[in-house]
Amino acid sequence: MTDNIVFPTASGDWLAFVTTRVSERLGRVEELADRLKDGTARTTIETLSLWNELQIALRRAHSESSVLCEVHPDAEVRAAAEKGVTDTQAVESALMADAALAAVFAATDPAGLDTDAARVRDHLLRDFRRGGADRDEATRQRAQELAARDSELSLAFARNIREGRREIRVAPEALDGLPEDFIAQHPIGEDGLVALSTDNLDVMAVVSYARDRATRVALHRARADLAWPANDPVLAELLDVRQQRADLLGYASWADYETETRMAGSAARIASFLDEVDEASRAASDAEYELLLARLRQEIPDAAEVSTADQYYLLTRLHEERFAVDSQEVRRHLDFERVLAGLLDTTGRLFDIEYVPTDDPAWHQDVRSYDVVRAGERLGRIHLDLHPREGKFNHAACFPLAPGVRGQVLPEAALVCNFPRGLMEHREVQTFFHEFGHLVHDILGGDQEWVEFSGVATEWDFVEAPSQMLEEWVWDAEVLASFATDESGTPIPADLVARMREADAFGRALLVRMQLGHARVSYHLHMDRPADIAAASDHWYEVSSPVGKLEGTHSYAAFGHLTEYGSCYYTYQWSLVIARDLLTGFAGLMDPASATRYRREILEPGGRRDAADLVEAFLGRPFTVDAYREFLGEPSS
Repeated sequence: MTDNIVFPTASGDWLAFVTTRVSERLGRVEELADRLKDGTARTTIETLSLWNELQIALRRAHSESSVLCEVHPDAEVRAAAEKGVTDTQAVESALMADAALAAVFAATDPAGLDTDAARVRDHLLRDFRRGGADRDEATRQRAQELAARDSELSLAFARNIREGRREIRVAPEALDGLPEDFIAQHPIGEDGLVALSTDNLDVMAVVSYARDRATRVALHRARADLAWPANDPVLAELLDVRQQRADLLGYASWADYETETRMAGSAARIASFLDEVDEASRAASDAEYELLLARLRQEIPDAAEVSTADQYYLLTRLHEERFAVDSQEVRRHLDFERVLAGLLDTTGRLFDIEYVPTDDPAWHQDVRSYDVVRAGERLGRIHLDLHPREGKFNHAACFPLAPGVRGQVLPEAALVCNFPRGLMEHREVQTFFHEFGHLVHDILGGDQEWVEFSGVATEWDFVEAPSQMLEEWVWDAEVLASFATDESGTPIPADLVARMREADAFGRALLVRMQLGHARVSYHLHMDRPADIAAASDHWYEVSSPVGKLEGTHSYAAFGHLTEYGSCYYTYQWSLVIARDLLTGFAGLMDPASATRYRREILEPGGRRDAADLVEAFLGRPFTVDAYREFLGEPSS
């Protein structure tokens, strides 16, 4: 078994590490591609195995670069890693547009292949077509150029978000309502004012607790314009480049290109699905909105509407007043270190694994690394980079580092988040479980013969389902009681958790409408390619949610998912339909038999089967929308 990635111990060695590894691995890719085309007679399995070796080298080069450009503390190293991403993506697009290479695989004989090998071959022939390998030389060359430009623009878009941090300064009294520990961490400056940043920790605290509406609005406005105007021309060109790629390759739209390999299957299905979400959530969200507006008018009698800067604050107030859920009381039980230990313990019990800490160095001293072990056998390694710092990816995501290939590469992945070091919000704990769901999926799905199927390798509109499902564990009183304790060691009361669950149901439809707005912006910007991106985005948010967007803001410029998810942000609601149904397959959240079946049928196969088949194998039937509709429910009155 190949050893884990060994990162440099000296800061001065990182630049060479990043550049050398990409160069060496891309050299290996070129060597293997030449061997495949050298005319040597090989069996189909031998040919596919050479391709597997090539993909291992390519995936490792790309994954390491993708992580380090988002997390390394040295801007020069991040820039070198970005170049690694563009270089590896350029090589990948060149490979998939290589007519001679495509001909080698088209000439292979599928007879006698087992199911997995046949699936690899079928996917590969499809991907050569999608890369333009069946087109004339000029078209192939143009496809590569457009793919390279897409990569450059996507990286620029993400960089502008990552490095676009802003601050506002407010009077100390503007922090009225915020937690004491937050106030203590934000001292008064020499000018008598307090600095609030656009970092997630500051933004979510302020929009949830600040009683002063002007402060909520000012910080929310700064956050919404995080990467504006820098990302306006970047996004405009990116949308154009993607449509050019679709036109060149014979697709009606970029959404049709993207969905060809996904469960939805077409751009039209995205549109109809979003209409279904609209219909399922509209009545409940309208009723919830009226209650929020009435609550806002208790403080601001002439308020005309609830804005996005008000929504979380009003939900926090109503959860406390209507359901007796004091979020500060909840926070007292959610110390970061105890939450981390509880998460590891809970998932360890669920999936029959242990997390063994390692002392190996990583890219920053905050990173905690663990070997994932079952019955003494190492299954993979995870890296947890969980606290904010300057220049770091400012959201929450799981990044693969090494694809698991049986007998060759141990799977490795990184969880990159921005959590506080002290008390956490319950929604942050929920995010932690969500992202960790991706992490365990990547590791447990990493015991594969073919790199094509390793880790989170299912259709892209299914990949959120396992992580969304794992969120349910943070709403279970017994699970929470195992780690959610106050300073005296007293577990969070079960009756408080019951009220939290009840409160969570209120406002859920409005949050779904917010997601619907994001999904429509994602879809329609790519489908319509409007001349005025700001006006088009405003329109789709307006028709999707009764909650008003702050006038004159440009949140699309900081909508990071527009790069990786493209036109397909619908994925989150599509996956949520499946996630809610998957929960019906558990006899109890900590039931060992259910968890084992889930692990074996959903996580461990990786991408070896279509997602619909994975779900049917676990549930014993095709998935339905019934549990999702029940989840949306009716608003409390």
